[in-house]
Amino acid sequence: MTGTVSLEISHARQIARQLDRSGLAQDAERLYRLILAAAPEDLDTLHFLGLLCHQQGRLAEAEALIRQILSCQPDHADALNNLGNILQERKLDPEAEGCYRKAIRRCPEHASAHSNLAVVLAATGRGAEAESAYRRACELAPESVEFRCNFGNFLYRTLKLDQAVVAYQQAITIDPHYHDAWNGLSQTLIRAGRNDLATQVFEDWLRLNPGDQSVRYMIDACGGGPSPSRAPDAYLQRIFDHAADGFDRHLEKLGYQAPALICGALSQLLPAPAGDLEILDAGCGTGLCGPLLRPHALSLTGVDLSSGMLSRAEAREVYDTLVAAELTDYLERHPGSHDVIVSSDTLCYFGDLVPMLTASFGSLKPGGYLAFTLEAAPDEVPAFRLNPNGRYVHNYAGVLEALAAAGLVVLFYATDTLRNEGRSPVAGHLFVVRKPVA
Repeated sequence: MTGTVSLEISHARQIARQLDRSGLAQDAERLYRLILAAAPEDLDTLHFLGLLCHQQGRLAEAEALIRQILSCQPDHADALNNLGNILQERKLDPEAEGCYRKAIRRCPEHASAHSNLAVVLAATGRGAEAESAYRRACELAPESVEFRCNFGNFLYRTLKLDQAVVAYQQAITIDPHYHDAWNGLSQTLIRAGRNDLATQVFEDWLRLNPGDQSVRYMIDACGGGPSPSRAPDAYLQRIFDHAADGFDRHLEKLGYQAPALICGALSQLLPAPAGDLEILDAGCGTGLCGPLLRPHALSLTGVDLSSGMLSRAEAREVYDTLVAAELTDYLERHPGSHDVIVSSDTLCYFGDLVPMLTASFGSLKPGGYLAFTLEAAPDEVPAFRLNPNGRYVHNYAGVLEALAAAGLVVLFYATDTLRNEGRSPVAGHLFVVRKPVA
């Protein structure tokens, strides 16, 4: 009888895993929990459910499930590694490091634990140790394109650009279709000032993926074609879905302050928070603006193209509604609906601002506010320019012309540093504008 039950549980777990891999997370979770109701100490099911919760940003639930495994088997290397990942995301680096080191003591050839330990070491300023840990992970898993690419990312961040190029090239050799390796190689060449070589990399990449709008866009960004009016949806979905898991932590390292700056400027113009406004967070990302806007909101909606970003925003539990949609299209489909629209660090993916600003005008109620940031361009740039990093910069005069064309009135303007990039400050425009009452 015991063998029969065990077989049934194993089969059910296999089905749940397939549901999970197919993107049916709710169905997978429901089946995982049914299995645990019958077998509360089934370690594999606890592990898979913990991973699912972690992927959805439900860190407390994920941690509880992984700790349940460790209460049964304290030296479970995979569980220790995964607990370290959760603790690292909670910014508990010393505890995360302890988990990774314990996993390595238990299983010295645990490549993932070495790679994750490297992340913590790098984040805490121990670059030489981090490099050694990355190299060890690559040695233990020589066919892992992910570890090789992660090593390239580390070398890129520490400005060891020649070594980073080699790491990314090795990753491409392992898997010629691995997007992150191509992207890392091209961005490294761009940072090294070799836009000509970066363009060649993009063209080689495009030959593997004919018709890929994202790659075509980056060729244009490197000066290999005319600048489009905005970034394609596929490009934005790709880069932000990939970046979602570690996005907030990465922005912290960059000193990112656009949400605080723009929401602070807006709050000076709005009435005291009364929870009575219909607010749209346009390009909400992981929801960094959400907690700042919530006190003013009767209804707070977040819109973003990236499902990965929306999943992280949902975990903040401050939005009433989250919608996966292209921004201009969403605004056009919701006329006269919003008292406030906030767009922090999103319009840098629009060159021609008039369509989006016109759609914002239509989506605002009379007297409604639009607050947004843009990356600042030198005065000699004609209205806007697409940079090799895939983002647009805008000059002040061009933004004023676009606002006038859309019928929006400027209430507030300032310049400030939005973040640091390549150890240099990124200057930005901060605008709060209004739709006239009549």
